[in-house]
Amino acid sequence: MKHGKKYAEAAKLRDRAQQYDTEEAISIVKKLSGAKFDETIELHVRTGCDGRHAEQQVRGAVVLPHGTGKSVKVLVFAKGDKLTEAEAAGADFVGGDELIPKIQNDGWFDFDVVVATPDMMGVVGRLGKVLGPKGLMPNPKSGTVTMDVTKAISDIKAGKVEYRLDKSNIIHTVIGKASFSEEQLSENLKTLIDAIVKARPSSLKGQYIKSVSLAPTMGPGVKISTAKFVSGLKSKTPPQM
Repeated sequence: MKHGKKYAEAAKLRDRAQQYDTEEAISIVKKLSGAKFDETIELHVRTGCDGRHAEQQVRGAVVLPHGTGKSVKVLVFAKGDKLTEAEAAGADFVGGDELIPKIQNDGWFDFDVVVATPDMMGVVGRLGKVLGPKGLMPNPKSGTVTMDVTKAISDIKAGKVEYRLDKSNIIHTVIGKASFSEEQLSENLKTLIDAIVKARPSSLKGQYIKSVSLAPTMGPGVKISTAKFVSGLKSKTPPQM
């Protein structure tokens, strides 16, 4: 892929082959952010998992201590009292069956996260082909299929992020904005990495975390040393009998 002049200049600020410690990597990534808007700082974790096997899937969610810096619109599928509860909790959109044609036929996607109560999953399931490819399908593992819609909405608005393997067995997620302080980004990163480390599939025999990198939306990536992540994993691995 051919990159522009700004990208090329920014790339000189980091050694592509070097693995930096967390603090230095964050400092460099902030300097790499040179766009006219507040760039998102992305986290990319390459794993040794094979997502083709159900037992090696990695998926979860965690609330970042300093949020994501993004205003998130939440759509809730519910009925009865849960509709009222969702509205009171700050959901941007609430509804049921009547929303199906609006999404399916009119292409309405003015929302970032979908939450559903379990009794509405039969309805939401009809949207699987349109919500699934966009990563919007509610899932119990990410806490978006629940009767506690108040907590779900509160967590999402507070800065909850999902992490899961893509087809290349890489996790792509975010740790905040370039305008965040280095300390805020560091604390968000630690919270997210800790969650990913704890989510290691028990069936995985080889190396779990192969590489970790940070990158601003429009800039090059910076590799982070995985040494302490790997050592942390070793200490959590039960002895073989």
